[in-house]
Amino acid sequence: MAKNKNQHESSVLTEDATDVKEPKLYKVLLHNDDYTTMEFVISILETVFHKSTNDATKIMLNVHNEGIGIAGVYTREICETKISVVHQLAKKNEFPLRCSMETV
Repeated sequence: MAKNKNQHESSVLTEDATDVKEPKLYKVLLHNDDYTTMEFVISILETVFHKSTNDATKIMLNVHNEGIGIAGVYTREICETKISVVHQLAKKNEFPLRCSMETV
């Protein structure tokens, strides 16, 4: 059968349905100790976690008063990287500041 110039074969493209899931999130937790200065914790919160001075101070006081505080919520890889950076900076400055992570 001959086709007219204006007629086109139509075809349907199908895609497999993919289920896009949001990545799992984790909290970075700062732990209180008796040696790390409040100023250093605020500095860490400002530089590593990009908190304002006001927010950093609030988080630092929570760490100081409650023994633990949430520095931020991130994907696993970002969380692990930030924890590593905090531990490196703490060691370099001779502070025992520790971070951990837990699922949200």
